[in-house]
Amino acid sequence: MGLMDKVKAQATQLAQKTQEAAQEGKARLDQAQASRRGDALLRQLGALVFAEHTGRGTPDGQAKIDQLINTISTYERENGLNLAQATVPPPGSPGDQAEPGSGAPSGQDSSAQSTSGGPAGPAGSSKDAPGGFPTDQTFFTPSEDSGPGPG
Repeated sequence: MGLMDKVKAQATQLAQKTQEAAQEGKARLDQAQASRRGDALLRQLGALVFAEHTGRGTPDGQAKIDQLINTISTYERENGLNLAQATVPPPGSPGDQAEPGSGAPSGQDSSAQSTSGGPAGPAGSSKDAPGGFPTDQTFFTPSEDSGPGPG
């Protein structure tokens, strides 16, 4: 086999590997986009259910909830997803950041929910950042001459 034949064979292999990598990357991107869209649908559903359970729902709220559940079920089938198995960090974990409208699930006492712990800080606040670090503490103070240079 001549040198040019070896170069051609290697180029063909490289092109094939590149194409496979591109297809794998596209599949991962498509899966990530499908998952994000599913998360958005679940968020909409959660907002509607929350509004209904807190007495702030609209007259057609239950119909919207039913429609959204059907949409989510269809979306799962079409995209091979199982949105009911969404990854949710356990309460109090560093990744647990409660968002507005994410109250306690139905049937749970909302007093059972707690912040990530620790005594109240100097300002009397019990709000701690993930990991139990106080949010009202300044670690580095800006110096007075940290602004623009003399001018």
